[in-house]
Amino acid sequence: MNHHITIPSTRREFLSRSGSGFGALALAGMIGNSDALTGQQPHHTPTAKRVIFLFMEGGPSHLDLFDPKPLLNQLAGQRIPESFGTVITAMGEMKSPLLECKRKWAQHGNGGLWISDWLPHIAECADDLAVIRSCVAEGINHSAGVCQMNTCSILSGRPSLGSWVTYGLGSENENLPAFVVMQDNNSQVVNGPRNWGAGFMPAVHQGIRLSEGNQPIPYLNTPEGYTQKRQLSKLEFLNQLNDRYAKQHPEQTELEARIASYELAFRMQSEAPEAIDLGQESAETLELYGVNDKDTASYGRLCLLGRRLAERGVRFIQLYNGAGSKWDSHTKLDVNHSNLCKSMDKPVAALLKDLKRRDMLDETLVVWGGEFGRTPMSEKGDGRDHNPSGFTMWMAGGGVKGGQVIGETDELGLHATVDRMHVHDLHASILHLMGIDNMALTYAHKGRPERPTINEGKFCKKLIG
Repeated sequence: MNHHITIPSTRREFLSRSGSGFGALALAGMIGNSDALTGQQPHHTPTAKRVIFLFMEGGPSHLDLFDPKPLLNQLAGQRIPESFGTVITAMGEMKSPLLECKRKWAQHGNGGLWISDWLPHIAECADDLAVIRSCVAEGINHSAGVCQMNTCSILSGRPSLGSWVTYGLGSENENLPAFVVMQDNNSQVVNGPRNWGAGFMPAVHQGIRLSEGNQPIPYLNTPEGYTQKRQLSKLEFLNQLNDRYAKQHPEQTELEARIASYELAFRMQSEAPEAIDLGQESAETLELYGVNDKDTASYGRLCLLGRRLAERGVRFIQLYNGAGSKWDSHTKLDVNHSNLCKSMDKPVAALLKDLKRRDMLDETLVVWGGEFGRTPMSEKGDGRDHNPSGFTMWMAGGGVKGGQVIGETDELGLHATVDRMHVHDLHASILHLMGIDNMALTYAHKGRPERPTINEGKFCKKLIG
């Protein structure tokens, strides 16, 4: 799977190469090519076929959710001990007093995982969770943090994790996108589409963002009186014009991606309406996800759509909660996190339970987390600042051993101290579970081999026991 790209001379050649053959799927759908490439062989036997990444945008507080620190409450109101050295945050040197955690904690599952009372539903799934308490990143602000959690770099311009997955493995369903992004409201996610962009790879690998609300895919149905034959004729004519231009400008992959998107959109009209139709779900399932409850309806709908897309072969699904950095709680943390936890706790637990009862969890990797955590020190009296030096994420399914805690932070939850897992390692581990060696998957860019984790990162073997 060591890919080395040269500029193709024809559109057919380009489509057969780009998107690990995903573009060829689009062309094949139009000309009936039965040899269309639907994916590539993984480097090793995967334990996960797909990923659902639950992104809590803004930075959830590990200290109030998954990483209890008794010393924090003992020293609340005091300055952080000098033994911790100078603490620099996104707002500069932090001299504010420590902020107590007001949550009640309990151990859950056979593994005795500590989970706060803000997440009673997720706590019921404790035996499926591998809680990683020692995550580390470099981004001290949201733009750099979100960029790194999506692309492994604090600098923009690199392909997103979903793009690398689809580049390496292709698509399992030629009638649906391989990489889908959804968010729980219409606010702008920090960095916008760059978070799911393809960077320097062909644009066909970028994620497809579906809309929020009851119509995830607008204009999906053919207008009344507009026959399929007429639509296909129009699409063929448009492709002729695009093809003519593409031959003159073979380096412009955005055009090829646009051509592929038109063709994919045409094919989606046959399968996508059924895929996004929540009316096919039972009343019990809708209740499980909280689709009819105003507090959980938005993210419940996304999680349920995520499950429906996953079982139809979508390879990488990213679901933003708190889009617009709503998890960012520099002030009024208790109010902020209480509302956000209520919005996602039940839907996330429902996703895990639903995947499990459908025998899908074993081959679906669910990842939960944000771009960083929060500091033990207070900000503005009742909030916490950004903390990329030690925070929590968790994984479930996809071959991951549940009911365990990996890594530790110090006694106040400021720095990761044991089994530090950098974002490079997180991505390397996700790719490994998908059957991809992060150092073997390469893309030739400007004469040099580029890798998804920027030549760093190792698989955390503790994830699988």
